[in-house]
Amino acid sequence: MMFVPVTSILVDDQDKALAFYTDVLGFVKKTDIPVGGAKWLTVVSPDAPDGVELLLEPDGNPGIQIDGKPAAQVYKKTLYDAGMPFTMLGSTDLQKDYERMTERGVRFTQEPTKTDFGAQAVFDDTCGNLIVLVQQD
Repeated sequence: MMFVPVTSILVDDQDKALAFYTDVLGFVKKTDIPVGGAKWLTVVSPDAPDGVELLLEPDGNPGIQIDGKPAAQVYKKTLYDAGMPFTMLGSTDLQKDYERMTERGVRFTQEPTKTDFGAQAVFDDTCGNLIVLVQQD
């Protein structure tokens, strides 16, 4: 049976991302292993420490380029400029999380909005990504 052990989010600064994803969003650090000039740095939900890990992956790999810039940075900026979220996170209480995050200075580009599947909001993760936060009915 296949499963998802780790999924990545491309970040412009791993230390800044760790602070945002732990101090602001409430994830907890699980793995922090030096790998060359970067780290294998993951966070998990405190309610699911053995669940899916979110890898805070550097976006600056110079080995893969588009027009002389790291491809991941070009991809992220293209999505961001188009207002497209990079990935999706889930919430069991979207309104409560929205209020908590707003109090902590998170910038939302879309406030909680009812959808056919529940509700969603979109926020800036300060690391070059828009993230859609969803609550499913």
